[in-house]
Amino acid sequence: MAYTIDRFPSADSPRLGAMTLHPVAESVPRARRWFRKFIAPYNPACSIDDCVLMISELVTNAILYGRADETWTVRVAWYRVETSLRIEVHNPGFPASVRMRQPEANDAHGRGLLLVDSIAESWHSGPSRFGGTVVSFDVADAWPSDEGVGPVLS
Repeated sequence: MAYTIDRFPSADSPRLGAMTLHPVAESVPRARRWFRKFIAPYNPACSIDDCVLMISELVTNAILYGRADETWTVRVAWYRVETSLRIEVHNPGFPASVRMRQPEANDAHGRGLLLVDSIAESWHSGPSRFGGTVVSFDVADAWPSDEGVGPVLS
């Protein structure tokens, strides 16, 4: 199965890009590289480093906790939502299993959603339109409110 990237979204869509990844550890750095490359033409004012960190955490969680009987993938998509940037990570896991943890100081894991919660304007988890789970986050003020770039989610 090949990795896929949607570099040329429809002019009628608020989606700026999307990628499909194998549920393997090598997909985490690939997601970071691809996002950096394919968000750059949109020149968002938000911190790309912060977005990449949060994508890294969510893709890692999707790989660790996604489950399916058949071959499955992790989907990452990014959208313009008014002046914000929304990033979604989809996997075939169960939505009820997404929760923020309170790790002990010496715990090696369990801080991903805490990081997302502290950096993003907001985050959400629930059922994915592809089946399974979606975890998304919004980064505020990615674009000026008066900049016209085509369709946006509202």
